[in-house]
Amino acid sequence: MLDDRYKLAFKAYPYERSPDQDSEKPVRHPVVIMGGGPVGVATALDLGRQGIRAIVLDDHEGVGMGSRAICFAKRSLEIADRYGCAGPMLDKGVVWNVGKVFYEDRKVFEFNLLPEEGHKFPAFINMQQPYFEQFMIERARELQAEGMPIELRGKNRVDAVELKEDHVVLTVMTPDGPYTIEADWLIGADGANSPLRGMLGLEFQGRVFEDNFLIADIKMKGDNSFPTERWFWFEPPFKSGASTLLHKQPDDVWRIDFQIGWDIDRKEEMKEENIRARLDAMLGPEIDYEMVWSSIYTFQCKRMDRFREGRVLFAGDSAHQVSPFGARGANSGMQDVDNLGWKLGLVLSGKSPESLLDSYDSERAYGADENVLNSTRATDFITPKSEISKIFRNAVLNLSENHAFARPLVNSGRLSVPCVYDGGVLNSADSLQGGPDRTRPGASCPDAPVGDGHLLSQLGDEFVVLAINTDVPVALEDSGIKTRTLSIKSNDDPSGQLAARYLGDAKSAVYLIRPDQHVATRMEQYDGAALRDALRLATGQEA
Repeated sequence: MLDDRYKLAFKAYPYERSPDQDSEKPVRHPVVIMGGGPVGVATALDLGRQGIRAIVLDDHEGVGMGSRAICFAKRSLEIADRYGCAGPMLDKGVVWNVGKVFYEDRKVFEFNLLPEEGHKFPAFINMQQPYFEQFMIERARELQAEGMPIELRGKNRVDAVELKEDHVVLTVMTPDGPYTIEADWLIGADGANSPLRGMLGLEFQGRVFEDNFLIADIKMKGDNSFPTERWFWFEPPFKSGASTLLHKQPDDVWRIDFQIGWDIDRKEEMKEENIRARLDAMLGPEIDYEMVWSSIYTFQCKRMDRFREGRVLFAGDSAHQVSPFGARGANSGMQDVDNLGWKLGLVLSGKSPESLLDSYDSERAYGADENVLNSTRATDFITPKSEISKIFRNAVLNLSENHAFARPLVNSGRLSVPCVYDGGVLNSADSLQGGPDRTRPGASCPDAPVGDGHLLSQLGDEFVVLAINTDVPVALEDSGIKTRTLSIKSNDDPSGQLAARYLGDAKSAVYLIRPDQHVATRMEQYDGAALRDALRLATGQEA
């Protein structure tokens, strides 16, 4: 169905007996990660690259079956690039920026998610989730070979967790029987049905929407007429569902989502002949295809009340869940890791107090609420809950064909963008008069061409003082935390794109950028005292 590399990936970290299983008393590790999916492995990469020992425990031995998540956003690629594995993702993935929306048999409008130039990565790539996982696992193996303290343990199922004041005790089951280990910190990355969440008696709060969607991944044979774009139909003319979504993936595989209603017989809908009937109605008799994978899902928007429980931190689907339209699942999980990794690193190194991790909860809960809001709005537009709502939606779609004012109201799934932590507890005041709104404190840094490269690649994953058209006299250091200075002059920005994104109406600017490439503060000229206060605030110290 897919290429040989995909098939071989399913046993990426086969079971091996660990020395921990033969220890007379439980071995203590700085960090244990429960779950070997994309969020769990990304967390290990983030921490391992900081020199922090990270153990991933998973009850399987490699990547999961089925394509599952397929749309990976620009921000996820930028994070993966810092980990050293974005290159193969970009090579393998199907790049796209354009989406089209249809109503019945008419295209009502199209959109470009990245209309501006000067970015290293596209708005999105489509790629089966097993590839995304596999490339990160391969990178983890490379780092292991280089001596970095990352370990992936397959067939290690966590059966019990006991919280202590300063650590966590885990009982782990293996093919050789159980053993016990301890962790200073435990990270739950074990998915939407999180066993860890259940062990701790923590609840998922939210909403289940009364509609079902049938996913069919198919491999088309020969030529077909579909371009590399996101196509979404409301009330499609082929009558295979109330709405339909089409995406291209690598290996000539296409993802098709059919909206099939609430009161359904799942067993009947999952029969191959019934899935083929829907596909044939959509594709026509001239398209030959092979079915690769199918599933039925229900829209759900849920999250935990808090993402930290003592020495346990939750990330990804174990902490929050949203409907797939908008590609917020895996992408928001990568943003969780991006937010958590550097903070946990500072806490473990003794450079920041444990209370810094409370900002992980507040910032990523804010991001989860934003995702839930956008996902709920999309779901309500795609599946109107009343006759008057449906009349409004269809009027918007009809108007959108010829009237630009109506197009922003069309919601076939607002696609994932980085969260801006407005009002975040780590933000300092904005004193850059005339500065662009998109790079205000709390915002994720947009990329821009700088010299022969790109800005985000030069920022890396440490605290950086970014000086644009001004001088910074000395490197900043406080409480053992150092910053690196990146100075950019006008001749480094011949296109003017960096100035447009970071200066606006200002002539110069100084930014303090966090390790996750979010803006901590900005000002027009260097102010050492203000920068030092901002650094202390951003690292959990008293300003």
